[in-house]
Amino acid sequence: MTQNKKLPKLALGAWAWGNDGTFGGQHTAADLRPVFDAGMKAGLNLWDTAYAYGMGASEKVLGAFLKDYPRDSALISDKFTPQCANPSADNAVIDLFETSARLLGTDYMDFYWIHNPMDAPKWTEKLIPLAKSGKIGAIGLSNHSLAEVREAAAILEKEGLHISAIQNHYSLLNRSSETSGILDYCREHNITFFAYMVLEQGALSGKYDTQHPFQEGSDRAKVYNPMLPQLEKLNAALKEIAARHSVAPAQVPVAWAIAKGTLPIIGVTQVSQVEDAAKAAALTLSADEIARLEELGGQAGVNVIRYWEKEMK
Repeated sequence: MTQNKKLPKLALGAWAWGNDGTFGGQHTAADLRPVFDAGMKAGLNLWDTAYAYGMGASEKVLGAFLKDYPRDSALISDKFTPQCANPSADNAVIDLFETSARLLGTDYMDFYWIHNPMDAPKWTEKLIPLAKSGKIGAIGLSNHSLAEVREAAAILEKEGLHISAIQNHYSLLNRSSETSGILDYCREHNITFFAYMVLEQGALSGKYDTQHPFQEGSDRAKVYNPMLPQLEKLNAALKEIAARHSVAPAQVPVAWAIAKGTLPIIGVTQVSQVEDAAKAAALTLSADEIARLEELGGQAGVNVIRYWEKEMK
């Protein structure tokens, strides 16, 4: 089971594989196949997806690649999104799980998450029969506050189950899961914290600045282009630290997230991004570098909380 499998230092994310307009551009299975193979070759075999990413599109592409590998060679992280639930299903969690499993070509998930806390107590309870069936290796909660995590934990503990993973937005620009005590809670209860949007969808990758903004037309361009001037000092520090270590700037925020005791999810659509992720997993930052990055992240004074999220308090 998942508990006995060694986790890589980071996960590779397939959100953009859903072509849902968040990132701009379209990615075909032919484009993404070399990306998947590169990840597996590098030992980065933990893949994060969700039915909500293109209403099954991401899962379908990932599933087509997984069928050419032994099932136990990969770790699958998938999610139940309440907004995608079938209201007529007897148990909407099981219903969506089965849909996702079919698209992925598997009969179990290594990680299965409640994607957000809408009606969270209800969905936590609906998850219990599925967890007891053995089809979930690890139960996860995403975008949940500390109070919501505690509430879910109490419900699961009554059934002899426990939370194994938390997945929240966590980056140099959004450390609310740290300041709210969620990271400390995870350490105390042996819960793996998955950090998503560590690179802020590319805004902290070193690729974009005021002279090279995101291409208009995507959701991330609307969000991040207006704040690029405020990110100049942080991005300059990322490039400076990257040069000191002879790595790409995008590797630095990832190494920071690992140093903070989290497991970052890195979205990949190019082989070079997989290579960067693998190098980031081996990069060690100094305490001074970490402190400087955190200071500049705070000084940027930007709000990167997205429409589906909330600030953790």
